[in-house]
Order: sequence, then C-alpha cells, then structure tokens
Amino acid sequence: MPQEVHVKSILNKKKLRDPWFLDDYTINPYSGCSFNCLYCYIRGSRYGTHMEEKLSVKANALGLLEKQLSSRAKKGQHGIIVLSSATEPYLQFEKDYRLTRGILELILKHRFPVHVITRSDLVTRDLDLLSEIDKSAILPAGLPGRDPELQRGAFVSFSFSFLDDKLGKIFEPGATPPSLRLETLQKVAGSGLHTGVSLMPLLPWISDTAEHLELMYSSFKQAAGAKYIFPATLTLFGEGPSDSRTLVLKAVEKHFPHLSEKYQKFFGSGQTQLPPYYQKAFYTHMAHLQAKYGIRNSIF
Repeated sequence: MPQEVHVKSILNKKKLRDPWFLDDYTINPYSGCSFNCLYCYIRGSRYGTHMEEKLSVKANALGLLEKQLSSRAKKGQHGIIVLSSATEPYLQFEKDYRLTRGILELILKHRFPVHVITRSDLVTRDLDLLSEIDKSAILPAGLPGRDPELQRGAFVSFSFSFLDDKLGKIFEPGATPPSLRLETLQKVAGSGLHTGVSLMPLLPWISDTAEHLELMYSSFKQAAGAKYIFPATLTLFGEGPSDSRTLVLKAVEKHFPHLSEKYQKFFGSGQTQLPPYYQKAFYTHMAHLQAKYGIRNSIF
C-alpha cells in the first residue's frame, strides 16, 4: 500500500505551454507509479527500479487545491490543467482513495479546463465529471490554431507504445493491457469527449515498424474514433540499474536478442535520443500516416 504524505503545493504553474499537452498547470495526486513502464522518462530519478515500492498519496491535496484554484479563478487565471505529468492519475488504488475524482470535482467547481493523460481504463468512472467540465470550463487565450467551433473544456489522451498485449507485459507490466486501453478509448470517444492518443514512446524496430504503425493508426482512427495522434521516438536516460536506458536495453537483449546490437549502437554509449536521420525519417512517415488517415497531430 502507498504511504500518505503531506505536500506544500499541488497545483504547478508551467512557464511555457507545451504545444502537444497544452499544460498551463499540472497536478500529480500521487508520487511513484505501479505501472512500472521500463521506458518511462521518470526512470533515473528517485523513484528507482521498482517504482511501485515507493508509492505515495498526497493526503492533503484536495484542501490545497481548493485554495489554489480559488485564488487563480478569482484572478481570471484559468488555464488547462494536465493530469498527470509525472505519474498515472488512475493507479489501482485510486479506486479506494478517489483522489483524482476529488480533484476533478474541484476543477469543475472552479471551471478550469483539464487534459487527462492515462494508460488506464478507470478513467471511464469519471466520464460524468469530465463531460460537465467539457461544457463549463473557461478556456485560456492563445491556444495554438484553435478552431472557433471547437470550444471544448476536457480532453482525454490515452498513452500507447504498441497494441500488442505481449509487448505490454514486457515493457509496461503494471499498466492496463493495450487491448483494453483501446476499448476504453473507444468508449470515451463514444461519450462525446475530445479524445486522442499520445503515441509515445515508439520502440525502434519493435513498435515503429510500417506494419505496426499502420495497424495502430487504423485502429485508433477507424475503430476507436481518436481525434488526434501525437507520436514521438524513444528517449532513454541514465546508466544506473534503475534507469530507463539500462532497463530497456536489458529487456531488448532478453526478448529481442536480434535487435540488441542496434539498440547498443544507438543507446549503449550514453546517447539519450535516436540520431537525427532516424528522427527525420520517422516524422516523415508519421506525416504520411496522418494525411492518409485524416487525423490531427495536435489536440486543436
């Protein structure tokens, strides 16, 4: 079980709004993550190899958030709140703590827009609140390329790196299986919410193959009704036993030995990102798929 901690602040103001995630603010109700994704960008931080062993609940989050949102709302400082930037907002014990739901209730009360990023099916529990936020939120000025007809206050992005449940067991053993996640995406899209996919990170020669990408784009667009997809290549950090580079390279060596040499070439000597020529080809291919399936590469 997670430990309960008290924090000094729960609403984090961002200096710059990310063009993909549109985060004016972020909220992380929990610390650590039981989804245990090997490639997580948090890896290499204090969370360690088995992040589920250092889980914590921010027990005073709701009291703090009431004060912080009230103050911002009175000043007209409404902005998009991202749940969550550093951990999953719908970890399994959210069923008992209901902290994310309490946060959404306060977001609705003070009329802030919200962007939920998740790998979980539990988000369907809160469709009632998200639908009300969608109708009543006050959107901030300056959103990039905003369609005047797209006045939406709630967005739900499902994170995927692949659709294969077997790959999920290897690289994200604690997360909701990709097949169930796809079904959940379809349900949320069917509810009328503006919904899409954070397709990141894609794993070289594993989930970024032409065949797999075609499957994902067609599934997200045609079967599940995603409105947008924003893809990204793999980034790995660190040399320690708990770091993403170490864990991913070990998993590739064990499960995909024929790819081990390629991964060592690109990530084995301290590199964090794939080379420019690889990324250029990757994003050219992504642009082709987005044009083919008629899908946005951003929320707006």
